Amino acid sequence: MDIVDELKAFVATAQTGFFTAVADQLGVSNRLTSKYMAELETHLGVRLFQRITRRVGLTPEGEDLLARAPALLDDLDELLNDVAESSHGFSGVIRISAPVTFGEIYVGAMLGRFAGLNPDLTLDLRLNDRYVDLATEGIDLAFRVGESDMLSLKARKIGTFRSLVVASPAYVEQNGVPETPDDLLKHSCIVNTNRHSPRRWVFRRDGHESSVNVEGRLQVNSARAAAGLAADGLGIANAPRFAVREVSPRARSSP
Repeated sequence: MDIVDELKAFVATAQTGFFTAVADQLGVSNRLTSKYMAELETHLGVRLFQRITRRVGLTPEGEDLLARAPALLDDLDELLNDVAESSHGFSGVIRISAPVTFGEIYVGAMLGRFAGLNPDLTLDLRLNDRYVDLATEGIDLAFRVGESDMLSLKARKIGTFRSLVVASPAYVEQNGVPETPDDLLKHSCIVNTNRHSPRRWVFRRDGHESSVNVEGRLQVNSARAAAGLAADGLGIANAPRFAVREVSPRARSSP
């Protein structure tokens, strides 16, 4: 299911308060609208709506998403339109780079729509978690999670993702729950070496920023793999929310 369609259905539902109004607005059935909402909640791992008789109300998580989603959708449509207009009447290859997990979840479906609008273009999507040299490898457009310090690149923010500090119930039961960032110094943290500063975990609360330099014997160059190791009870991981969904503990054989 296309995450963009799910977000559009969410915004329309949140603004009108009715699934039926959304179905009329988007030209889809009530059943499909409900399916969009259920799948979006599954993707995010939270409830977005409180169902009250025939109307729906937003949960706190839903209000948070509504505050950000419209701008994200507008920026995304503008980005795609700009690229489409600039390539009008041309043929050739557009090479696109994106992180593996982010690209699998979001970029693939987005490029499907873009390809439909540009039948003479060939789209080459390259998923890689390392920061490639765009000029050397001939990359025209790159999606990046986090801030870039390369001043030679023209960057544009198209959205915001939350990072989650996660651990398995078994790990928490054995080692306790860290209450503050400094408490992480007492825990085994799983380091994602793809991050700009892998061991420096930054937290923001009420406009204030704090950071802690974590320690851990497990290092991996994948946010999804870090979340998987955390699910296995091997420590605490700091990963984007989209990399945490659908992660479950893996069976480990006895020696």
